[in-house]
Amino acid sequence: MKNFLLSLLCIFILSCSGSKTDSFNNPDKLIIGIYAGDNPNQTKENIVFFQKYLEKELGKEVEYIFTSDYTTLVEGIQRKKLHVVQLSPFSYVLATRKPCLVPLVTFGLNNKPSSYHSIIFSNSQSAIKNMADLQKYAKNITLCFGDPASTSGHLLPRAYLKSIGLEPDSSFKQVVFTGTHAATILSIKSKKIDIGCSSSDLALDRLIREGVAKQSDFNILWTSDDIINDTFSASIDLDKKLIEKIKKAYLEVHKKDFNAFSKSIFRFYPDARNRQFIPVSDSMYNSLRKVAANIKELK
Repeated sequence: MKNFLLSLLCIFILSCSGSKTDSFNNPDKLIIGIYAGDNPNQTKENIVFFQKYLEKELGKEVEYIFTSDYTTLVEGIQRKKLHVVQLSPFSYVLATRKPCLVPLVTFGLNNKPSSYHSIIFSNSQSAIKNMADLQKYAKNITLCFGDPASTSGHLLPRAYLKSIGLEPDSSFKQVVFTGTHAATILSIKSKKIDIGCSSSDLALDRLIREGVAKQSDFNILWTSDDIINDTFSASIDLDKKLIEKIKKAYLEVHKKDFNAFSKSIFRFYPDARNRQFIPVSDSMYNSLRKVAANIKELK
């Protein structure tokens, strides 16, 4: 209920954002939407530095809209309530089912795309120690995903489970969506849920660094192949020169204002050394499109 109310609030804010006198394609105020993550207060505090950097580079006022889920971001960009949006790989795939985005950049490491991984895991004290155990006892097991539009917390683990003959909606005792990676991880740690799906690099590792969880709390049952990271994209209806200016600002921020850059990526990568934004193309997400297309429940 809490996440539902937050989503409604975000949609209301989106509907009220921006000046009615602004031209959408070249607005006086640029509106950027991002998912606030598991620690929204920290995200909001850190993004201020990047906001000021963008305002200086673009010569425009910049406003950030923070959401509690990816679906609100997809709706915001499709309804022309957002000019720029940061989306998870799967939510980007969902958004681009209708032509509405120009991909700009993604996270890079040493000028190459950085990646992360999805995991399926249990509590370390659980009798479920491997995927064979999971298949054997599925009917007695509760399973949780994160956000429905999450790549590592839903799309890829769902696809993998289906590939080994486990239909998430019928093979398990119960399936729930927790809404966030942190909620999934803590649900497994506290034994409220038997099996969780999340990200190892961007979620579990962060909670371990913060002392909220330990690696020894969990059995990792499955790890995915590399996943390309989030995309920062502009509305296809923005002025082309403005789109290029925004892209240039992202690509140069690690050189022009390293503090703003490092704080903007802190919830993903606390050590920003050797990291930067790099150009991204739509075709880089085609493999995820194929995965999503093969799961009828997602259509």
